Order: sequence, then C-alpha cells, then structure tokens
Amino acid sequence: MIESSTSILIITNLAEKNMAWNEPGNNDKDPWKNKGGKNQGPPDLDELLNDLGKKVSGIFGGKSSGGSGRSGKSFSSIGISLVLIIAIVVYAFSGFYTIKEAEKGIVLRFGQSSGLVDPGINWKWTFIDRIIPVDMQSTREMQSSGFMLTQDENVVRVEMQIQYRVVDARNYIFSVTNADDSLNQSLDSALRYVVGHAEMDDILTSGREQIRQSVWQELEKIIEPYSLGLIIVDVNFKDARPPNEVKDAFDDAISAQEDEVRFLREAEAYARGIEPRARGRVKRMEQEAIAYKGRTVLDAEGEVARFEKILPEYQAAPEVTRQRLYISTMEKVYSNTSKVMVDVDGGNNMMYLPLDKIMQQHSTNQSATPKSYTQPKQQPSNNSSPSSSGRSDRFNNGSN
Repeated sequence: MIESSTSILIITNLAEKNMAWNEPGNNDKDPWKNKGGKNQGPPDLDELLNDLGKKVSGIFGGKSSGGSGRSGKSFSSIGISLVLIIAIVVYAFSGFYTIKEAEKGIVLRFGQSSGLVDPGINWKWTFIDRIIPVDMQSTREMQSSGFMLTQDENVVRVEMQIQYRVVDARNYIFSVTNADDSLNQSLDSALRYVVGHAEMDDILTSGREQIRQSVWQELEKIIEPYSLGLIIVDVNFKDARPPNEVKDAFDDAISAQEDEVRFLREAEAYARGIEPRARGRVKRMEQEAIAYKGRTVLDAEGEVARFEKILPEYQAAPEVTRQRLYISTMEKVYSNTSKVMVDVDGGNNMMYLPLDKIMQQHSTNQSATPKSYTQPKQQPSNNSSPSSSGRSDRFNNGSN
C-alpha cells in the first residue's frame, strides 16, 4: 500500500511539472522544442529518438546531460521503475493455477496444444498459454431410449444406459468437436441396429443379456475409428416394453412363459430328488440279490453235506431212513400252517382240523366271559360214580 501511494504521488508531481505545452506560461516546454514559443513545425524523427533514449537511460541509471533537471528526472525514473516492478509481480502471480487430483490439464500456447500438466499447482504464461482441465477419473453416464422396430416388424420401446470414462485427454478435446455428443449418437445408432436384428420376444424376455452384449460390442466398433479418448465401462439394459395398446396381451404372454420356465424348474428339481432314491433302491436290490445268491448257494451246499451224511444211514436202513425223511419233510411243510392234516390208512379221504378257527373261537369266548366271574371249586362228593370208584380201586389195587 505504501509503494502504491508513493507511485501515485510521483505520477501526480510529474503531471504537474509536465504541463501541456500549449497552456499559458509554458512556452518553454514545447515538446517540439520550438524556441520562443513560435510554431515552427514538428521536430525531426532523430530528435524524438534521441529524447526517448535519454529518458530510458535515465530510468535505468544513466546520467543526464542537463544539470538543472537532474533531480526531477531521477525522481520520475524511480516511480516508473516501481510501476514496472509491481506490474511484473502481478503478472507473475497471475500465472499460477491449480489442477485437481482427478484432472489433467491441456496447455494451449497461442491456440496450439503444447503438452499436458499433472495435478497440483502449476504456472503459465498469462495471455500466452491457456489451460483446459479434463476430468480423467470420474465415471460418467449416458442414456438412450425410444421406440424402435424389431426384426419381426414389431414396435418396442427400449431404454439403454452406458457408463464411460476419459482415458486420453488430448483426443477427448481435439479429435472431434464434442466427444460426448458423438458418443450419444453412436449409442443410439448401435442400439437401433441391434434391436432391428432381434425379435421382440428375445428383447422382452430371455434375450436381454445377449442384447446388452451386442450393443456394447457394436458401440465399441463405431467409436473406434474416431479416437474419442473414451472407454466404455458398463452397459445397462434398463427397460424394454411394448406400446401401451398391446401391453396387456404381452403381459399375459410373458406370464405364460414365466410359468413354463417355473414348471420346467420344478420338474428338474423333482427329477433331481427322485433319481438319488431310485439309484439307492437299485443298489439295495443288487445287494439283496447278491445276498440271496450267497444264501441259496450256502443252503444248497448244506443240503448236499447233510445228504452225504444221511446216505450211509439210508444204505444201512432204507425203510427207517425213508420214513424219517418223510416225517421231517412234512413237519417243515406244515409248520407254518394252522391246519392239521390227518391221513387215514387204507382210505382215500383226508381229514383236517381247522386249528385257526378253533383258536379264534376260543379267544372270542374268553373275551366274552366277565372278568368278575370266577368258577367255583368242585368239592369232593361222597356220591361218586361206580366207574370212578372202581377205577380208583383198580389203580389202588394195582399199586398194591
């Protein structure tokens, strides 16, 4: 502030001293050096150059030839020097600028690209260099949508969104007029091309992932020759729906397709559940067959061994051995039946006793008898029957 005030005072004093040459009383200060105040025309160019050289030499410490105006000229030289110093300082400080961490700066010198600058504080030539910052790390989004014609001549509204990032700042700024607008037009072209080569059912139901991949590949093919300095990070298939006039019919068709897929999944799950159990049953039957085979073989070997042991006895007493084998065989046959067969010698009739019916009737009678009923004990009677007394006497006599 002090230097500025000093500079202002110096400039004011200089203005007062150097009054206009045509003012009254300033005839001696004619810039054209007309002596006597008479108008004799402009001075020569050599004189003007000489005067300018003297002033410049005085500013930078040169000695003035005139002794009377030496102090005034030195004072004016100091003021001009201060003004120049202040101007240089302001110019130097105006050249500092900052590039953010996620950005890179493109330096334009006289309108031509001269390099890139990294994040941080940098300096440029003011009025000569121009800096264009470009965001290199943030992910940007772009969306495209509209009604499009499919391969089977149906109209569907598709909405697609992409995410992209700048990888080359120079190409992003100078390859085309507007890289973002070029990318938007390329996205719309790729989307319409892919939708135009797909059927409506695929777009609305099962082919959405394939559509997304195809749009991504087609978009990269379109922007590759232009060198936009961009890279596609992701492509999102946001929505696809038919026109409102036929929306209900398509909703029903989609529901039927979803039911079909659900039934297929349930059938596959049922098959996956049944198959292990069936394999387990097969394995169990195989093991049972192997066990049955082994048991049958062992039984046969046992029968052979038993027969070999019986053979000497049969050879010794054929009739007795034959009768014993017959009885043993009949015992095995009738051991699991509740009927008793009675074979009468010399007769053609065979009698049997239905023991199962008898046992069933006996159990029914026992259950019908009241639990509180108790059979009275039989008291010995003096009036015994003769047969019984005679039988007892006979037993007694026999014992005697």
